[in-house]
Amino acid sequence: MSDTQRPLSPHLQVYRPQLTSVLSILHRITGIALVVGSLVLVWWVVAAASGADYFAYVQGWMGSWIGYLLLFGWSVALFYHLCAGIRHLVWDAGYGFELDTVCKSGWAVVAATATLTVLAWAIGLSAM
Repeated sequence: MSDTQRPLSPHLQVYRPQLTSVLSILHRITGIALVVGSLVLVWWVVAAASGADYFAYVQGWMGSWIGYLLLFGWSVALFYHLCAGIRHLVWDAGYGFELDTVCKSGWAVVAATATLTVLAWAIGLSAM
């Protein structure tokens, strides 16, 4: 045994993040964000069933800049998780494992997320 202090397994100090690892981590994070967003949605529905006063309170909170920021984040999480999930379904079918295809499909997920988020918010804001 030597006295050197070094990691025994691959470590964040040794490897720099790659597109595939970053997208995988983001897929997990967006799944957690969607759970939190679902709880807020349940809060909003319960407020609607509880009466006009409480619903107005919750609606005021959701209409604040913090509420809009969280709604925007949840919409990004929703579209990212959707697109990454479709990518995983393609992989489950046995396609798209070539290195260049993995990279292209990863960037396609990022581009589709941005496009779908912008479209949803543009349509939603124009309807207001």
